[in-house]
Amino acid sequence: MRPFTLNYALPKRLQPVVTPYHFDASRQLNVLSDGRPAVSDPALLLAVGTTTSTAGSQTHFDD
Repeated sequence: MRPFTLNYALPKRLQPVVTPYHFDASRQLNVLSDGRPAVSDPALLLAVGTTTSTAGSQTHFDD
């Protein structure tokens, strides 16, 4: 038997997240599918707020 409150207490399935950019290790920055830097797209920055990656913590010892 399932308690009634669990129907509302548990979150529904999360929607998959698709980022329109990926990290380019050779250039050390996030790039869009057309090769432009992700920070050059104002609409993307407004939508996601930032384009952070883990590159700094993996490549620099002073982070």
